[in-house]
Amino acid sequence: MGAMTESKNSELEGELTDPAPAWQRRFRAPRVSLPEWAEEAPDRSLFVSNATGTYELYAWDRASGEQRQVTDRPNGTTDGTLSPDGAWIWWFADTDGDEFGVWMRQPFGGGPDEPAVPGLDASYPAGLAIGRDGTLLVGRSTDEDGSTVHLVRPGADGPVEIYRHRESAGVGDLSYDGSLIAVEHTEHGDAMHSALRVLRSSDASVLAELDDTKGGTEELGLAVLGFAPVDGDSRLLVGHQRRGRWEPMIWDVAAGTETDLRLDLPGDVSAEWYPDGSGLLIVHSFEARSELWRYEIHTGALVRVETPAGSVSSATARPDGSVEYLWSSAAEPPVVRSTDGGVVLDPPGPKAPPSVPVEDVWVEGPGGRVHALVQRPAGEGPFPTVFEVHGGPTWHDSDAFASGPAAWVDHGYAVVRVNYRGSTGYGREWTDALKHRVGLIELEDIDAVRAWAVASGLADPSRLVLSGGSWGGYLTLLGIGTQPEAWAVGLAAVPVADYVAAYEDEMEALKALDRTLLGGSPEEVPDRYAASSPLTYVDAVRAPVHISAGVNDPRCPIRQIDNYVDRLKARGAVHEVYRYDAGHGSLVVEERIKQVGLDLAFAAKHLGGGPVES
Repeated sequence: MGAMTESKNSELEGELTDPAPAWQRRFRAPRVSLPEWAEEAPDRSLFVSNATGTYELYAWDRASGEQRQVTDRPNGTTDGTLSPDGAWIWWFADTDGDEFGVWMRQPFGGGPDEPAVPGLDASYPAGLAIGRDGTLLVGRSTDEDGSTVHLVRPGADGPVEIYRHRESAGVGDLSYDGSLIAVEHTEHGDAMHSALRVLRSSDASVLAELDDTKGGTEELGLAVLGFAPVDGDSRLLVGHQRRGRWEPMIWDVAAGTETDLRLDLPGDVSAEWYPDGSGLLIVHSFEARSELWRYEIHTGALVRVETPAGSVSSATARPDGSVEYLWSSAAEPPVVRSTDGGVVLDPPGPKAPPSVPVEDVWVEGPGGRVHALVQRPAGEGPFPTVFEVHGGPTWHDSDAFASGPAAWVDHGYAVVRVNYRGSTGYGREWTDALKHRVGLIELEDIDAVRAWAVASGLADPSRLVLSGGSWGGYLTLLGIGTQPEAWAVGLAAVPVADYVAAYEDEMEALKALDRTLLGGSPEEVPDRYAASSPLTYVDAVRAPVHISAGVNDPRCPIRQIDNYVDRLKARGAVHEVYRYDAGHGSLVVEERIKQVGLDLAFAAKHLGGGPVES
């Protein structure tokens, strides 16, 4: 990685013979994100890497090959972007992972950091757009003000507020010439389905509106995918759900016309513009895999962009027409590739050891066929089995490399990951099924797959582990309380544990999401919150439970976890709690290794497994 890690090379080369077990080496192996590039200076790029042991931002001058570390903070930094001219690197400065802070900026070539937008107090970020002429759009969210968008013009005295609402909203995009502003909002009260508003930057007047929810009466969302990269072009690429899945269309906000692309691809489809505006780079996600296509706007032709089987987690089209993408599979670690051939950015040092591929399993559940991904260890089953539950909830597990599940496989466990109702990639109906009976719906699907795993001979019914982080941690605590006979061990990271207290303490945007999921606030629908809260069932928990929590977490705050732990203590339930000084997870590699090690050791202690490799 050039100058950035020159001083680290000897240290990293020494790790080529690292005696540490494979599961730890997967976490420590240097990784990079897909490099972002500046619109008007495409040789200037920005990426994230864990090369120092903490995930930080790095600048890369492709012309010279020089790379350097941009940020250096104890708990890491991942939120950053480049100005269109490549002169500045913007990064978001929170405090120890609390996600509340301000935008800073630093010259691309290095230099002191400075506040990027003087005059704006700290907030949760809600989108950012930087114009070619220096115009800025800054989205903010606070408990006091709700959602706001501020406009900063070049040479102006300071930011001007152009949007405010109590419900969730944020910056969508700024047109190529800086004349138009796209805002995503949920003023209708449905935090899961946004509407769009386009403003004139000259006076913040409304040019156009698009609301597929029809004022909140229809569960149809819209998403800003980006203005056309052409001067004076008023076309906006928009994601919609009108045919039961995410698809792109082109909305000319000035002419008031919509161009339906009607791509003949199953599953969810997203897109971004090619730099010259002649085509779209299509990302197609279906049944836990993804692939790339090019769509020709003038002819409607759809051409496959060849990628290996697995998952493309991010992709971008370069000015020369090539496509760079970050690819991995469950068996093979991530790599940044180009359609020009070869690897775009290869970090120094040892590569992550591979793992085993996933098998696809489909199980009939109460709400339809449930898709699960299974990884098997060596030997014959039945195996101790970990149900690793994804967070979100609107997310999904895919055929992508993941060091955590691979660690369990190394220790002789089968791993099952379930894309329960609420997961993305299986159509709008599947995602939107997660309403009112929150948590209980997902657990019905997980239980159906659990029954298959036992009946098929994969899983030992006496050694089943329910595990997850964030929403997965929430489902873990809810599952061991509502299905106490099914699970032998529970492992919950940064979970929702007391739904009412979590609502009281969490960031405003998540309160809006909870109101959408449950149909109101705890005061309005107390029975639903009680039915979906792990605290309600804590006295039924039989399984030993291990909980890890970030003390600065704004999403799953620490107080509500303490409430749950106090109830476990009161009844003498077997449990352990690990608190760490960060937010909703950690960007420090050794901290991640420590947490996985604690989970492995806890499971081995209570299931009678072998020792944890260390």
